[in-house]
Amino acid sequence: MPSILEQEIMQQPQVIQNLITRETPHVKEILQEISGRFHYVVIAARGTSDNAARYAQYLFGAHNQLQVALATPSLFSIYVLPPNLKGALVIGISQSGKSPDIVSVVAEGKRQGCPTLAITNDPTSPLAETAGMVIDLGTGKEQAVAATKTYTASLGALALFSALLENNPQNIAALESISECMQQTLTGIQPLLTHVERYRYMDRLAVIGRGFNYATAFEIALKVKELTRTVAEPYSSADIRHGPIATIANGFPVLLVAPGGAVTSDLEDLLATLKKRRAELMIISDLPEFLSQAQLGLPITTCIPEWLTPLVAVLPGQLFGWKLAQVKGMDPDHPEGLTKVTETL
Repeated sequence: MPSILEQEIMQQPQVIQNLITRETPHVKEILQEISGRFHYVVIAARGTSDNAARYAQYLFGAHNQLQVALATPSLFSIYVLPPNLKGALVIGISQSGKSPDIVSVVAEGKRQGCPTLAITNDPTSPLAETAGMVIDLGTGKEQAVAATKTYTASLGALALFSALLENNPQNIAALESISECMQQTLTGIQPLLTHVERYRYMDRLAVIGRGFNYATAFEIALKVKELTRTVAEPYSSADIRHGPIATIANGFPVLLVAPGGAVTSDLEDLLATLKKRRAELMIISDLPEFLSQAQLGLPITTCIPEWLTPLVAVLPGQLFGWKLAQVKGMDPDHPEGLTKVTETL
């Protein structure tokens, strides 16, 4: 019988399709309401939601020419010394909407007269009640402790907001077809999961991405940590060259997130370095020339625009973490020491 986590991973294409269909008219209303009221974006989030915020930094910057700052919630909730948010759209991202520190950032933004938006899976949560506007992820109850469908739904909500703000018909159409690409990728990956047994005794891992998939590297590393207690460290392909590359030696496991796009040349150069250092390579890509160089190649559907690849590239990482937990004899639905809702001050 499939685990709860596996079932929720497989639900994601339908969740994204439902989100786009349901929330498109609502997001258009939100954009009309906030038009001309902000010049940059501040996002408050923790954990998986913070990784979605990293995606927003690239997405809003590249497609909407908006600078995105990640909030420092402790300034609001513990030090009670909030910065000036004048000119900001303040967004809180939280699957539960219950973390007091995230709520405090949105509350302060509202007090300072900023437009405020909650992206959450609970439209009755404290975060939703505090924000002026809400995008409901509508994933249904997420029962597994490790977040999967609420993560991709958060990416989908941000992508929808960006595409409608940009008002680019081509990008809107690409987003509307992304659920099919997700389904094709999930179907294609499943027969390869038997090879995850190779990593049963792995206790450390570097996960590398860049650009739009910098967020994907962080999210996959988090899933592997949560599900398997493996020390998984995320890096950009630039940052790993600034010192951490020294740790990569014969047999060191590296998971490279490398869909085609503007960063392909940089990742090619890094891949050559990793091979020279004899790393054990797992590669998520739509490029055959990358996949052919991996000990474990995890293909994604081709012809996805780079800005949407994070919704697809994370899926092999989720399935890898789920399967690795199984082969290590762990419960992927209930990782030891974790709870579904984490409330931080």
